[in-house]
Amino acid sequence: MEEPSVEEPSGAEPTVNEPPVEEPSAEELFTEEPAYRIRAFHTDRTVTVYQAYPPAIGLPTARDGRFPASWKRERMTWIKPSFLWMMYRSGWGTKEGQETVLAVEITREGFEWALRHACLSHYEQGVHADRPTWQRQSGESPARVQWDPERDPHLRRLPYRSLQLGLSGEAVRRYADEWIVSVRDVTPLAHRVRDLVRAGDLEAARRLLPREEPYAEPAGLLDHLRAQGAAEAGEGGAAGAVTTEKLKSPVPSTP
Repeated sequence: MEEPSVEEPSGAEPTVNEPPVEEPSAEELFTEEPAYRIRAFHTDRTVTVYQAYPPAIGLPTARDGRFPASWKRERMTWIKPSFLWMMYRSGWGTKEGQETVLAVEITREGFEWALRHACLSHYEQGVHADRPTWQRQSGESPARVQWDPERDPHLRRLPYRSLQLGLSGEAVRRYADEWIVSVRDVTPLAHRVRDLVRAGDLEAARRLLPREEPYAEPAGLLDHLRAQGAAEAGEGGAAGAVTTEKLKSPVPSTP
C-alpha cells in the first residue's frame, strides 16, 4: 500500500466541525512569545515529534517501534514537535489517511543534526544571500524547515510560529534507522482532548496536553532558519517577540 500524501506542512484545512466557542478570558486575550522558537516535549536526551498515518502504517509502527516495509523512504516526511499543530493538520486524527497519530521519540542528537543540515522551504530575504543561493541550498539539503502558525486548543491560529521539519534522503534514513527511541499511538489522547474541548472543558483538555516547553538551542542552531531578530528572541531576548490579541474565529485558517 502506498503511503498517502499526507506529510506536507500545509494544505487544505481539516474539516473539523466545532461548536461555537466561548470568548477567551482577559488573561488569554494577550500572549507574549517569540515569533520563531521551538517548543516541544523533551528530555535531556530526546525530543518528541508527531506524525499521522493511515492505520496500515501507523499501527504496525507503534507496535514494532519502527516503520514497516510499506513506508516510503524515498519520500520526504514531515515531523512536528507541536501536538496541537498535528491535531490541526490531521483534524484530530480523523482526516482520511491520518487516522493514526504517532508520538515519535527521537534523539536530540538526530533532531539537531537535521536542523543543522536543513534549509528553509522558501526564499527568505535577510536569511539567504539571494534566491539562487537558496535554490542551491534547497537542492543540496536533506531537510527542510517551515514555520507555520501555532494552534490553540480550538485549533485557531496563534500569532507565533511552530516548527515543521521535513526529512528526505539521508535524513529519512537516519530518522528511520538511527534516531527513533520509541513510538506511541496517541490517537486515543487526540480524541479525548478533542471531546473535552468540544464539551467546553478547556482546563481538563489542557491537563492532558503534552508539556511542550522551549527547546534549549545550542548556539547558532537556527541562525540559518530564521531572521536575526527572531534568533535573538529565541535566546531569551525580547526581539521578535509578539504581544498581540489571539484570533477569535472558531474556524481554523489555512496557514
